[in-house]
Amino acid sequence: MAAEREARRLLCTSSSRRCCPTPLLLLLLLPPLLLLLLGRPASGAAAVRSGSPPQSAGASVRTFTPFYFLEEPVDTLSVRGSSVILNCSAYSEPSPKIEWKKDGTFLNLVSDDRRQLLPDGSLFISNVVHSKHNKPDEGFYQCVATVDNLGTIVSRTAKLTVAGLPRFTSQPEPSSVYAGNSAILNCEVNADLVTFVRWEQNRQPLLLDDRVVKLPSGTLVISNVTEGDGGLYRCIIESGGPPKYSDEAELKVLQGPEERLNLVFLIRPSSVTRVTGQSTVLPCVASGLPSPVIRWTKNEEVLDTESSERLVLLAGGSLEISDLTEDDAGTYFCIADNGNKTIEAQAELTVQAPPEFLKQPANIYAHESMDIVFECEVTGKPTPTVKWVKNGDVVIPSDYFKIVKEHNLQVLGLVKSDEGFYQCIAENDVGNAQAGAQLIILEHAPATTGPLPSAPRDVVASLVSTRFIKLTWRTPASDPHGDNLTYSVFYTKEGIARERIENTSQPGEMQVTIQNLMPATVYIFRVMAQNKHGSGESSAPLRVETQPEVQLPGPAPNIRAYATSPTSITITWETPLTGNGEIQNYKLYYMEKGTDKEQDVDVSSHSYTINGLKKYTEYSFRVVAYNKHGPGVSTQDVAVRTLSDVPSAAPQNLSLEVRNSKSIVIHWQPPSSATQNGQITGYKIRYRKASRKSDVTETLVTGTQLSQLIEGLDRGTEYNFRVAALTVNGTGPATDWLSAETFESDLDETRVPEVPSSLHVRPLVTSIVVSWTPPENQNIVVRGYAIGYGIGSPHAQTIKVDYKQRYYTIENLDPSSHYVITLKAFNNVGEGIPLYESAVTRPHTDTSEVDLFVINAPYTPVPDPTPMMPPVGVQASILSHDTIRITWADNSLPKHQKITDSRYYTVRWKTNIPANTKYKNANATTLSYLVTGLKPNTLYEFSVMVTKGRRSSTWSMTAHGATFELVPTSPPKDVTVVSKEGKPRTIIVNWQPPSEANGKITGYIIYYSTDVNAEIHDWVIEPVVGNRLTHQIQELTLDTPYYFKIQARNSKGMGPMSEAVQFRTPKALGSAGKGSRLPDLGSDYKPPMSGSNSPHGSPTSPLDSNMLLVIIVSVGVITIVVVVIIAVFCTRRTTSHQKKKRAACKSVNGSHKYKGNCKDVKPPDLWIHHERLELKPIDKSPDPNPVMTDTPIPRNSQDITPVDNSMDSNIHQRRNSYRGHESEDSMSTLAGRRGMRPKMMMPFDSQPPQQSVRNTPSTDTMPASSSQTCCTDHQDAEGATSSSYLASSQEEDSGQSLPTAHVRPSHPLKSFAVPAIPPPGPPIYDPALPSTPLLSQQALNHHIHSVKTASIGTLGRSRPPMPVVVPSAPEVQETTRMLEDSESSYEPDELTKEMAHLEGLMKDLNAITTA
Repeated sequence: MAAEREARRLLCTSSSRRCCPTPLLLLLLLPPLLLLLLGRPASGAAAVRSGSPPQSAGASVRTFTPFYFLEEPVDTLSVRGSSVILNCSAYSEPSPKIEWKKDGTFLNLVSDDRRQLLPDGSLFISNVVHSKHNKPDEGFYQCVATVDNLGTIVSRTAKLTVAGLPRFTSQPEPSSVYAGNSAILNCEVNADLVTFVRWEQNRQPLLLDDRVVKLPSGTLVISNVTEGDGGLYRCIIESGGPPKYSDEAELKVLQGPEERLNLVFLIRPSSVTRVTGQSTVLPCVASGLPSPVIRWTKNEEVLDTESSERLVLLAGGSLEISDLTEDDAGTYFCIADNGNKTIEAQAELTVQAPPEFLKQPANIYAHESMDIVFECEVTGKPTPTVKWVKNGDVVIPSDYFKIVKEHNLQVLGLVKSDEGFYQCIAENDVGNAQAGAQLIILEHAPATTGPLPSAPRDVVASLVSTRFIKLTWRTPASDPHGDNLTYSVFYTKEGIARERIENTSQPGEMQVTIQNLMPATVYIFRVMAQNKHGSGESSAPLRVETQPEVQLPGPAPNIRAYATSPTSITITWETPLTGNGEIQNYKLYYMEKGTDKEQDVDVSSHSYTINGLKKYTEYSFRVVAYNKHGPGVSTQDVAVRTLSDVPSAAPQNLSLEVRNSKSIVIHWQPPSSATQNGQITGYKIRYRKASRKSDVTETLVTGTQLSQLIEGLDRGTEYNFRVAALTVNGTGPATDWLSAETFESDLDETRVPEVPSSLHVRPLVTSIVVSWTPPENQNIVVRGYAIGYGIGSPHAQTIKVDYKQRYYTIENLDPSSHYVITLKAFNNVGEGIPLYESAVTRPHTDTSEVDLFVINAPYTPVPDPTPMMPPVGVQASILSHDTIRITWADNSLPKHQKITDSRYYTVRWKTNIPANTKYKNANATTLSYLVTGLKPNTLYEFSVMVTKGRRSSTWSMTAHGATFELVPTSPPKDVTVVSKEGKPRTIIVNWQPPSEANGKITGYIIYYSTDVNAEIHDWVIEPVVGNRLTHQIQELTLDTPYYFKIQARNSKGMGPMSEAVQFRTPKALGSAGKGSRLPDLGSDYKPPMSGSNSPHGSPTSPLDSNMLLVIIVSVGVITIVVVVIIAVFCTRRTTSHQKKKRAACKSVNGSHKYKGNCKDVKPPDLWIHHERLELKPIDKSPDPNPVMTDTPIPRNSQDITPVDNSMDSNIHQRRNSYRGHESEDSMSTLAGRRGMRPKMMMPFDSQPPQQSVRNTPSTDTMPASSSQTCCTDHQDAEGATSSSYLASSQEEDSGQSLPTAHVRPSHPLKSFAVPAIPPPGPPIYDPALPSTPLLSQQALNHHIHSVKTASIGTLGRSRPPMPVVVPSAPEVQETTRMLEDSESSYEPDELTKEMAHLEGLMKDLNAITTA
């Protein structure tokens, strides 16, 4: 019923009109009104927020009036004497009146001749006035818009800044710079005038570009200086008045010096604060030779300035960041690196944000005496402050206007005068913003016709407390039952006209509790009843006073804490606002952060200093005030950290590593966290020569670097080193001096050390004394020795000792046990070959522990580590292509290596790439760990750390392991096919190796076909060696689409094929018509196999066939004629040359210097009767174009098998030779699908006698050998002999050894040459060298023409045999020439004499062999 009455009252808005709502309209409006009335909070009547007002037919309720700013003034920078416009326009119906405030005071624009109001409401200021003592225009401006009988709104506040008089805080100075380096010219002006600064070079305007930039401070930076940058520079300020010039400074450009220049910063980045949306520049310029490279990092991540749109690297290395966001805030590091040295500097970027509304106030409808809340939620950095304005006046908080939930405005007990526009104004250091809402107070609807309730009876305060009162009453006399009555309680402070209202929660309820009252305060209460017709009479006022509150103190305000020293903190506070009597004392509570033990101290004043705190440690504090009634309310906790101090302990685990004869690397760990006493800012390294302890050199290491390379030391000199940690307060204690001696010479560290020269063991009962001597090769770096030992296996435990140590005692062994001991020298490359020894420890009954040998050995047991010793003997065992097992030993465990405590191990690993610094970690509770998920064929490094409780060791020495290879898991990439220029039937296939090769690529297979859907075994195959990424394919059909796929292989097998790549060969240049000349088909053209079809399958006319036959015959005849002419010419030329040579040799009596040459003209001795017989490499053949023959590399000795010469015609293969650039590419044809293979020489082992190669007289040897004339270009490959073969092979790879036949070992460097011809006469044999002809060693049934050859197949292909020739001649360079001369330089009479001489030699040889 009460809801129905309220609906009627809202529907009837005029007292002059009767309210007769229809039932239908009432039903439509009743549900929302029930929500409005029944859903309102118990604290007061609910307000209706923005939207349409509650109204009904015939109602005349005011609506919200649009009233807002279209444009608000913004911060403006101006110069003296200029004009300024501050924009402002507002919208409302009717149009608002615009006024302006400056610094909170209204401006009188009527009588102001320089300031005037423009029609749209903007403020125009002409001829801005600004001087040192008179600044009438500078200040804060605010636009005020007013609509009569509606309200007032104010704009945001805008700051007008007038730039000061031009002045230079620094001016450019003369300087010189080396070409290629960076130069800076300072020109700093007051910040307001930076935008008005420009530069001139030689009195001409200087254009800025990517190499020449102006920093925000005005400084000019020129990077990569050239000679043209030299000249006179000055900067100019043009701020409206006459320009102001700086001093001129000359920049001289010098030529680069021969020596290096030290790397230094010319400009360091400085901390800066900017606003979101703005741009900023972090300056950083470095100089040095070589020229440095600048890079920037933030939060230890390198900034990518190339791909980012907001980050730009300016000239010299400065960083520009545009469109700033709050995420850009942080610490930026500028790192300059020139390859020799790296320096860095840092700067803090603070990004602030102006206020921004997350939730704006909403328009509200309300009735008098109701409570309302305007909500306002803002964000910004720094956190904005909020104030409220009503109709242009600031709202002062009071009992009825309260700021709740930080920013919301609560208005209690509304009155008619509260109506108007309310604005939430948020402000911080970088800006301000405003948002507003309208409040409309609704009139109560007049009561409908019908009886109204009388006043409630017997209103009493049944319960009175300090902060609440409970009221009860009886029903009105007019309605004794009162089941349908609702009640409203109106109350106010005595003497205050503003009433508040509290409604009962349900009809018929006759009590209410008024909350949030003030203690010891008088309140006036009255109660009204409502029925369906409206509100009745009010009860008589009831005066009630709340009880006084218990006199306990409130919280102490303004509590502050600040550190006064590294061990003390001072806390201050003020007297509580509600002391409620005299404060007797305070209790100060404090607690170290991270602990739960709170301590307290009694304080009688308003400050206290606590001493004896831990250095650089955070503490929290709170204060409680006490009076005679007891403790009051505690303050909020405040936290503060004690000041930092110098470290109280030295760095840990100092170690030295000698790099070479002039440098030593120092490694260390920071002091324990409890002794750092602040942020470690760097380390101080001091070192000296051991012989000159007073001459100490000092160097500083900044940041968190834990190693340093000390260079420029003397050779073979002992140095002492110590390290101390630094904080901002100074230097802490240093470590003890640690010594290391540089090498006498720069030793080799490109390979592992050799095996130690000796190893001796001396077993005792529970220990074994190990002694050794270093490797014999002293030219390889030895950085230490690894001693492995264990029962039955040396891999159970590993201990590493210094390279200077020669003795070690292995302790904690079992008696009467057989131990195997291994010793390996190691360096940074790895461990060398081990040396093994075994020993049996003595039984317990053996008391002969004393040994003179032990007395000389230093006792070096494994110490009990504090802090913990790192694990030792880390080993990596490769299990598969992606799995490695890591094992280690822990010297802090008992000898049985069983873990009985809560220690655990951390294994870390990464790929062994210097640029890779990201580790992966895993924990283990045993002495091994299985690392999975690794990449195939990748070298990894592993190290282990042990942790027990809060103690951890350093990382162990690293172990390396490379995973096994795996078949390629990705195909070759970037496959492209292009046509070869000038040869349309030849294409070139290019590709790149697979991205996941998983091993060394040993070869590729190219598949191609004209049908992409054909089975893969029907495609044509082209194998290619693994070191090639291009291949040529010839003799393709013109104007035909081909499809190409490529497959890679490694030692594990074949990888996947690439996607098919299509390529269409070019069209033919044209066809020969009847009677027309045949087109030039090029040298690569081959006639089709069938005479009836053309290459494209078209019929060929008989005339074409006849012409083709005539051409072929003609070309053949011409070729034969040319060959004959060339042969005759070569024969005559050779004969003439030999005649001249013989003529020179016959003049023996005239000169003896030709005596040696006369032997050269004789034919080679075909019979072998020299005992020391070898096959040796010969020099390059003088033949300019020898025929090349392939020889693959044998996989092992079993692959080398003798092959009979009779098989040559079947297995000997020809290799195409190409000239010019074609020789660089792999080529093949469709008919012969053989890919080229690199020509490699095949070495033979010279030691085993069974691999001796025997040579027999052969009718094939001499003609083949002598067939290499000047016309060898026309020879077929099958005619190539061992001589030409060897010449060409050595030309391809002279570093490989040739096959060598041995009867007796000889020096390996002797030449492979033709044996010298003995002088005429009977054979003379040296008795000191008894010889046996090789012929006698052969089997009787051996074929006389057989020559032993070596042939090895590669990729399933047969290769040409390798004939072995056994000559021996003193003149290596004449070998090939002698073979030529033996065939072509003898006349018939001379040959007859020589043959007779040879027959005599054969008889002598037969006589010897039969004897």
